[in-house]
Amino acid sequence: MTVPLHFAVKTRLMELLDRLGEGAALPPERTLAKEFEVSRWTMRQAIRELTADGRLRARQGQGTFVATPKLIQPLALVSYTEALRAQGQVPGREVVRFDEVVADAVLAEKLGIAEGAPAYELERILFADEQPIGLETTYLAVSRFPTLREVLLPTGSLYRCLTDDLGVRFGEGEEIVETVMATPREAELLKATQSLPMLLLHRTSRDTDGKPIEAVRSLYRGDRVGFRATLRP
Repeated sequence: MTVPLHFAVKTRLMELLDRLGEGAALPPERTLAKEFEVSRWTMRQAIRELTADGRLRARQGQGTFVATPKLIQPLALVSYTEALRAQGQVPGREVVRFDEVVADAVLAEKLGIAEGAPAYELERILFADEQPIGLETTYLAVSRFPTLREVLLPTGSLYRCLTDDLGVRFGEGEEIVETVMATPREAELLKATQSLPMLLLHRTSRDTDGKPIEAVRSLYRGDRVGFRATLRP
């Protein structure tokens, strides 16, 4: 079977990106087409696909650059902090708001509380090497964690706070991932354009006794984050 020309060009381009290194400027399309001995249309198609794959990043008025490798988040009950550190990145957080809200029927069911009961709403921007990559909103029952405001540090790990300070033992969780577009507010917080595809993760977690811990909505930049799941028969 014959491999489409732009796929072959794409493979060669990826080798070039590895040599150039993260943050390097990609040579002009015309120059690359001449060097690879292909048409500009073929080169443009290969560049477009590498941009969609997150290997390249276009900056308006500046050119195209080798992108930072995507962070791979495991679909598992692990600390965001530890997941980033394992990939050589420095994690960071910024609290946008930490309020109490009235749980509607849907949230109440997820948290195992009565409709109308108070719940914490913790919204934070997630950073990797000081660059915003995600916007996470976590809901927890006030009745279960009445001292959460006192023990959670503004830039601290919620996972570590729950396990180390509040004695929570995570047991199992359910996660649903979908692709969405950001709202104007979300795009602004993540320093992204509204046209940038986002990955939206919904998670509910339970402890080892089966009691609800949290309900989480995490929005990630599609050009910076990917997910990995380990499957077994």
